[in-house]
Amino acid sequence: MKHTYLALAAASALSLASLVSVAHAEGQSTQATLSPTASQEPWGPLRHVHAGVLDVAYAEMGPANGPVVILLHGWPYDIHSYVDVAPALAAKGYRVLVPYARGYGDTRFLSDSTVRNGEPAAVAKDVIDFMDALQIKRAVLGGFDWGARSADIVATLWPERVKALVSVSGYLIGSQESGDTPLPPKAELQWWYQFYFATERGRVGYDKNRHDFAKLIWQSASPKWNFDDATFERSAAALNNPDQVAIAIHNYRWRLDLAKGEAQYEPLEKKLAQLPPITVPTIAMEGDANGAPHPQPEAYAKKFTGKYQFRLVTGGIGHNLPEEAPQAFTQAVIDADHL
Repeated sequence: MKHTYLALAAASALSLASLVSVAHAEGQSTQATLSPTASQEPWGPLRHVHAGVLDVAYAEMGPANGPVVILLHGWPYDIHSYVDVAPALAAKGYRVLVPYARGYGDTRFLSDSTVRNGEPAAVAKDVIDFMDALQIKRAVLGGFDWGARSADIVATLWPERVKALVSVSGYLIGSQESGDTPLPPKAELQWWYQFYFATERGRVGYDKNRHDFAKLIWQSASPKWNFDDATFERSAAALNNPDQVAIAIHNYRWRLDLAKGEAQYEPLEKKLAQLPPITVPTIAMEGDANGAPHPQPEAYAKKFTGKYQFRLVTGGIGHNLPEEAPQAFTQAVIDADHL
């Protein structure tokens, strides 16, 4: 039955054939430019830089010569998860960069022929391309959800580029092989949207209802966070990106081996499938009311072989920890930088 289901689901999944091949735009500029239209409080106009296959939109705060902190958001969230963290770190002298991931906000692919690939290695490589474009050799990385996974991957594959790491929910590196292992029914229930996305009905439904879908995820992932409509809509606007559906659907189908990745990332995915340790100084964090699927701290503590701390943030803090507990996240970044 499993193989029959996979075959049927794969038929509706995004395949590499239905995605178009990668083509790097020639003459990409690496000079950061300001967006003439986008203005996001509190950081003012967004900047743009050509990095790898993307024109990355990002916020920047703090002194240009300060130590660099890169903050990475998750799904279905955006850079406003760091709306309080970024200015707090900038006030401490950090150069804070908060990029929109592929498929979010004003970030765009440079070429229409580039694969709309959401596999973890591709999303993480975007971080390295972003650093290269801005000529940043090392940075403190902080993230949650997809952002924590990307930060973990960068710290694993390119540890020389990471001064320290703050990762909500700790070690989030996985593989298609690990995705084949069934979970207990209660745990599987938490991943309902992943199975929904495996169907064409799910893709169409997400495309049609992405704002309502995102609000449901926010509510279930942070059941004690009483965010208002303005806070939600400020972030949900990022989901209007023309590549959002393709990236999100491909990411979750890839995890179930229902969509192919790209050959260029296969060596990276093979390394990640070994679940290698993270050696850079790390502070892992968790909210005491995180309603999203997440590993238990004791399950991943030994995956961090460098200087390591775990911090549980109490008070009904859910999945979007940087926005729900900005002071705790800010302090973790500062402390990780000095581990």
